[in-house]
Amino acid sequence: MPSLAIIKTGNTLAPIHDRFGDFDQWFIRSLGPDRFDYQVVNVHEDQDLPDHADAVLVTGSPAMVSHRHTWSENTAAWLADFHRTARPMLGVCYGHQLIAHALGGRVGPNAVGRRMGTRQVDILDQDDALLGEFYPYQNFQVTHVEVVIEPPQQARVVARTDGDEHHALHFGAHSWGVQFHPEFDIEIMAAYIQSRASVLAGEGIDAQTLLDAVRPAPAGARLMTRFAELVESFHLAKAPEDS
Repeated sequence: MPSLAIIKTGNTLAPIHDRFGDFDQWFIRSLGPDRFDYQVVNVHEDQDLPDHADAVLVTGSPAMVSHRHTWSENTAAWLADFHRTARPMLGVCYGHQLIAHALGGRVGPNAVGRRMGTRQVDILDQDDALLGEFYPYQNFQVTHVEVVIEPPQQARVVARTDGDEHHALHFGAHSWGVQFHPEFDIEIMAAYIQSRASVLAGEGIDAQTLLDAVRPAPAGARLMTRFAELVESFHLAKAPEDS
């Protein structure tokens, strides 16, 4: 069974945690609880990064990559090293931005402001191993303030949205980053909007309008399944070499 390290870069909001659990649980549920040997590492609490993993998934976070927290910078250096092993890696939201930063890209506040709710994501490469099956577009759940402003040189843009030209990146080898949240279901997305209602109002965004536009986004679950399949295929192909 392949090992999968979930690099957890923060916790969800307390009211959401009480109802739905936390980031790592959502990903494990999406991937399949018995599919991998999971190791959850809370890097925002300075837990040690793993000595070995067959694959890595980097979660979202309430933190900002541009703030350059020590734990985040240390994790970025580790992710750059992991990327060089060519093993499968997926970054989601903060994770997407952190891998881009680790590999030489630039991350910062989105010039068009916060994005939240169900959004159409335009898929640019129908041959991409992870996102190609969703070509030419699909709905996903999003919530973010920062974006990848400038991708790493070696990265290929595989998806965009209105207001984010680098919404998904293939970093090369078996590494991807997606700004959207494939682990969110419709209830979690709605709970985020409700929990951020006062913040949204302060930014001139009507939370009820976003709530009325929330829709199921089953492509998120399909993407997680696709990533799991890529991890398993990679592990099987490498097994004879590693034995």
